[in-house]
Amino acid sequence: MNQISCIITDDEPFARKGLEGYVKKAGFFDLKAQCEDAMELGAILAQQSVDLLFLDIQMPHLTGVDFIKSLPDPPKVIFTTAFKEYATDGFDLDVLDYLLKPIPFERFMKAAFKAKDYFELRNNHIKEADYLFVKSEGKLEKVVFGDVLYIKGMENYVEIHFPGRRIITHTTLKALLEKLPQQSFLQTHKSFIVATQKITAIEGNMLHINQHQVPISRQLREQVIFLLVNQR
Repeated sequence: MNQISCIITDDEPFARKGLEGYVKKAGFFDLKAQCEDAMELGAILAQQSVDLLFLDIQMPHLTGVDFIKSLPDPPKVIFTTAFKEYATDGFDLDVLDYLLKPIPFERFMKAAFKAKDYFELRNNHIKEADYLFVKSEGKLEKVVFGDVLYIKGMENYVEIHFPGRRIITHTTLKALLEKLPQQSFLQTHKSFIVATQKITAIEGNMLHINQHQVPISRQLREQVIFLLVNQR
């Protein structure tokens, strides 16, 4: 697989240095940057995307947990912390792992291999499949990615819209997004994902897909427009 792009964020220089050594020794990470706090990390993520964050929980101004909660579509995270009482915070945020300081190299590698397995499985799925099955009304429905117009989230359910029909399935928008090919689908709003090839026009904060309209949130508008106009 390709190397896993990552950023280390910790307010302690010694901790950053230690993680840097571990990351380089692992051999399958591409370290893009090191940050002292969440503010610096936020500025970097506004300019580039990465696969994984090694993120300290307890930092000045903004904790790692609060920072991740503030992102509409955060990268995968391995939390680091010196305090056992904060270690469970990450499980509510679907993080890959947490590391308790001081971090032994063996424990770091366990988390590193967990990340490696996650990205290999995700990438292999995207390369090999052009469809998935979802459960709807007591049966498994085949969803061919190329047929989807857009997807709407409704708490623990999603509506998958096709020309002339829709499927409702019990899942979250976030969980479904992870199963979709990133080059073909884009989240435009906390409740909407669009098939980028099906967009026919952009008007203000709305995307047109033939007769359908999908909103763009204020927080995601700059990113969405840039990706659609320049990269997709």
